[in-house]
Amino acid sequence: MRLKEKVTLITGAGQGIGAATARKFAQEGATVVVCDVNEASLEEVTETCRKEGAETAGYCIDMTDRLSVDEVVASVIRRFGRIDVLVNNAGITRDARLQKMTLDQFDAVIDVNLRAVFHASQAVVEGMVARGSGVILNASSVVGIYGNFGQTNYAASKFGVIGFTKTWSRELGPKGIRVNAVAPGFIDTSILSTIPEDVLHKMREQVPLGRLGAPEEVASVYAFLASDEASYINGAVIEVSGGMTL
Repeated sequence: MRLKEKVTLITGAGQGIGAATARKFAQEGATVVVCDVNEASLEEVTETCRKEGAETAGYCIDMTDRLSVDEVVASVIRRFGRIDVLVNNAGITRDARLQKMTLDQFDAVIDVNLRAVFHASQAVVEGMVARGSGVILNASSVVGIYGNFGQTNYAASKFGVIGFTKTWSRELGPKGIRVNAVAPGFIDTSILSTIPEDVLHKMREQVPLGRLGAPEEVASVYAFLASDEASYINGAVIEVSGGMTL
């Protein structure tokens, strides 16, 4: 078990990639702290992690609320003694073309996808610095590298996450903390449930592997990056896209 005894806090862990990551980390022996705004899905994932044999805790939290973030981090440290790994996975979309995008749509995505990453990382980093070790993993996207039609807000947030990753890896690397990002492509999660089959077919055609990715495939990359096997990987942005950007 590659992550045995690593206390891991995962945001947006109630569904999709976040839920798969929580399960994977539980299977790898981590203590899993599940955070999500949806209480029902939070409880389901927490119970799944327990069934995998992991010590776990769940927190229903809005990651854009800094006071709540600080309180949850303090609670986790009181209970488990430390946070070894932070997976900044929480994210939303509010798509529209530039001319049609509202300020509410723009602000909502920036708040969840970018500002919340700052909140969580700043809340955990002092403890990591004090111990001289830690891992921060950020969810970017291929959209944050190459852009995408109708996703001004999402692309900006995911490009910003890459900026965080590059900057923090320089700042925190000398203190024993690794910071990396994962940039998924088309992943088969509930976010695609409303997309017509003909559009999904076109999406698959863009991928050299000819299929959508599974959440578990992204989770496996997070698990590797969190483990000591990735001890010399810092400041990287790893695409998990089936080669769609080639």
